[in-house]
Amino acid sequence: MMKAQLPATKPAQGIFSLAVIVAALGYFVDIYDLLLFSIIRVPSLQSFGLNKEQITSGGESILMWQMAGLLIGGIIWGIMGDKRGRLSVLFGSIILYSLANIANGFAKTVEQYEIIRFIAGLGLAGELGAGITLVSELTPKEKRGIATSLVAGIGLTGAVVAFVIKENFNWRICYFIGGGLGLLLLLLRISVYESGMFHQVKKQNVRRGNFFMLFANADRFKRYLFGILIGLPTWYVIGILVTFSGEFAEKMNVAEKIDPGKAVMYAYVAISIGDILVGFISQWFRSRKKALYLFYVITALFIALFFTAQWNGSAARMYLICAGLGFGTGFWAIFVTMGAEQFGTNLRATAATTIPNMVRGMLTVLILPLFKGLRGVTDYCTAGWITGVIIMAIGVVAVIYTKETFGKDLNYVEE
Repeated sequence: MMKAQLPATKPAQGIFSLAVIVAALGYFVDIYDLLLFSIIRVPSLQSFGLNKEQITSGGESILMWQMAGLLIGGIIWGIMGDKRGRLSVLFGSIILYSLANIANGFAKTVEQYEIIRFIAGLGLAGELGAGITLVSELTPKEKRGIATSLVAGIGLTGAVVAFVIKENFNWRICYFIGGGLGLLLLLLRISVYESGMFHQVKKQNVRRGNFFMLFANADRFKRYLFGILIGLPTWYVIGILVTFSGEFAEKMNVAEKIDPGKAVMYAYVAISIGDILVGFISQWFRSRKKALYLFYVITALFIALFFTAQWNGSAARMYLICAGLGFGTGFWAIFVTMGAEQFGTNLRATAATTIPNMVRGMLTVLILPLFKGLRGVTDYCTAGWITGVIIMAIGVVAVIYTKETFGKDLNYVEE
């Protein structure tokens, strides 16, 4: 692997620049739309006249289609981010997923739902990676972790707003509101400037946005693979434990009915807090990896508590455990920032956009299939905790073999 320095660029001063604020608002809308299905899954599918088993199987299928869209979209938008610029992705992605969410409000069958969530997934894939890349390149390296944590922390409250709106409006109106919020955000994005580092790399005779460069040598592939594996516990927690908390509670003989939308809301309130704190903790430790280890321990503790809910089962206890799980997985900001910091400017958007979407896509190609496969040889809850042990072990190994990136200078290219 070879690296070449770029001419110095002057980063924005402070962590409350317009780019940070707009990126945070963009991620807010992104999370609102991304998690809306998990929140309104049951009432929306009930409106189609489905029974309980069909709601579970249909929900899993729709979620897998959405995650497949995220997986494919992450590659497309990542390449575009390095070839055409970070702002191009921020504009294009939000238009696509906003229009898709408006269309989702008119869905009348599971098949229509699947297609539209796939298209929405394609659009949603571009938001976070492009935003984090832009903020990372515009913020001084000493404050980069805090700035990206603010983006994620503020953005993740979109799930809370989605739940509040779900409590007051029909599920179709919820989708219309999400699409409208996205289109309104386009007006704010007009005032944001492109990254100086991207302008510099455009002048260099280097390949930009070449997705296959990530696999071209062992060192680069290892950085990319471990960057993905670090994030797996987040979507195990959200995609399995929290989204299907109602089913788990029923299998655990929890007497009170669990509202999955409420569980998502509790989890994301805590994730927002965790994502803001992790930036400051990383700053205090002067290490991304030490902060990750701390949050992994918290996640493992609450996974263990989740699967003992039947010993003292109540809805309140389940919601509190979901909040604890959310706080433990509140390392999303640092995880995505590390993905951006691992690569040069000519591949940074490609890596930072594909890595989180590969993690989301792993719910479809690894985590859900593993969970469903284990259900074939054991019971629902046992399959759940075995899946958790495997996913957490993979994450820990990935962190161990990932290089520390705290305070790293990003003004270079991959050759």
